[in-house]
Amino acid sequence: MNHAGMLALVKKRKRPVEAGAQGQVEVKFKEVTLYLVERKMGSSRRNFLTSLARSKGFRVEDVLSDDVTHVVAEDNQAEVLWAWLKGHGLRDVSRVAVLDISWFTDSMREGRPVRVETRHCIQVREPVNTPTGTDCSPPTAVANVSQYACQRRTTTENHNKIFTDVMEELAESSEFNESKGPCLAFRQAASVLKSLPSAVHCLEAIQGLPCLGENTKAVMEEILTFGRSFKVEEIRCDERYQALKLFTSVFGVGPKTAEKWYRRGLRSLQEILTEPNIQLNRMQRAGFLYYSDISKAVSKAEAKALGCIIEETVHWIAPDATLALTGGFRRGKEYGHDVDFLLTMPEMGKEEGLLLHVIDRLKDQGILLYCEYQGSTFDVSKLPSCRFEDMDCFQKCFLILRLEQGQVEGERGLQMDPGDSRGWRAVRVDLVAPPVDCYAFALLGWTGSRQFGRDLRTFAQKERQMLLDNHALYDKTKKLCLLATTEEDIFAHLGLEYVEPWQRNA
Repeated sequence: MNHAGMLALVKKRKRPVEAGAQGQVEVKFKEVTLYLVERKMGSSRRNFLTSLARSKGFRVEDVLSDDVTHVVAEDNQAEVLWAWLKGHGLRDVSRVAVLDISWFTDSMREGRPVRVETRHCIQVREPVNTPTGTDCSPPTAVANVSQYACQRRTTTENHNKIFTDVMEELAESSEFNESKGPCLAFRQAASVLKSLPSAVHCLEAIQGLPCLGENTKAVMEEILTFGRSFKVEEIRCDERYQALKLFTSVFGVGPKTAEKWYRRGLRSLQEILTEPNIQLNRMQRAGFLYYSDISKAVSKAEAKALGCIIEETVHWIAPDATLALTGGFRRGKEYGHDVDFLLTMPEMGKEEGLLLHVIDRLKDQGILLYCEYQGSTFDVSKLPSCRFEDMDCFQKCFLILRLEQGQVEGERGLQMDPGDSRGWRAVRVDLVAPPVDCYAFALLGWTGSRQFGRDLRTFAQKERQMLLDNHALYDKTKKLCLLATTEEDIFAHLGLEYVEPWQRNA
């Protein structure tokens, strides 16, 4: 056989499928079976993504069959993809989730199969804006939708994630570009859409709703027409955005530091760690050291376990102390980036030094991996403040704690990567200790959400001639600080109906 003939045979010979490749790693998510469509994706990328998914505990099939629950495709036209699927003789194609690569990347980032949302689905769409049988009347009476998030009730049930996820990415991009106006506009628009009791199917349904400007409507129209935002896809592919988003995911790294690293030509975390001229501070060193753990979402079960640890520690030191879980978990969220607690003492001044004792106790237990303590700079004589600061003046500490597998209840237990045999993970925890007369204001501020708090302060100033922050509520007409022992007292002073924490997910 001549050389050309042998070369032809070599080219035709297919690489054998690795036998038992899936069995080498434990299948963690047995209810999910993936199939990655090679068309448009390419064989090399498909092989890489297959290995990545299997390493994280996903079952991935090399052949499309009735066992497959999730089909993942990249850059495939919906009509072509569905026609291809229906030609494979599956018993019931309708039961299979046909998903864009965005669902896969979200799942890889979280280390678990994320909930399938409308934005993930690849579906053959009706013509522009007016799907057959869709009600295009406003989802709620326009008069009932306030421009202020503090006058809306927003639960974790978001009917318009296909829009709000895009708005929040646009807001983040604007924040990286220091464009405060567009950033705020997109966050306000997302907040309004989150509060609606049903999904928006056409632009006519949002006429008259507050905080939805022309730019927002243009983005929504694009999503309604094409099922995606081309502006966001462009942003996601932008090298600067990718780098800043990656760098700011490290504990202790803010946008300014991330920008400085980007301007130095750095593009990966490894490049930062190997760059001899970069001096990381303590917080950043801890952020890199525990990055794999603290970049993962914290579950409600893990937050509950940490609550038990903190409560036992605090009450061992001060049995009469008051402790409250704040942040997204107080608002009813299932997952968060960290866990925040507020603690105080019933007698003014007794809270001083409390956090230092808590830190020492956590050290003694051997679970304190990192701690940064900030003493109180609170000065009552400087109230009221006309300018809100992101970080209040109370004593606080930013911690990384070691959470053990046996401390977390529930079937899922501790969230860990497949093959991780440590039996523990590092979790971010923040503790704040205001004096008791500021406790209600701090609780309100640390519960959030970010937009809810911003609108509450704006409402106080513009509608009630008052100044509100995490320390006090000042009445400019009476020239005095108003007393409040509960959040309900603060709402009453502002003339607002009380909004429960689980309704503040604006």
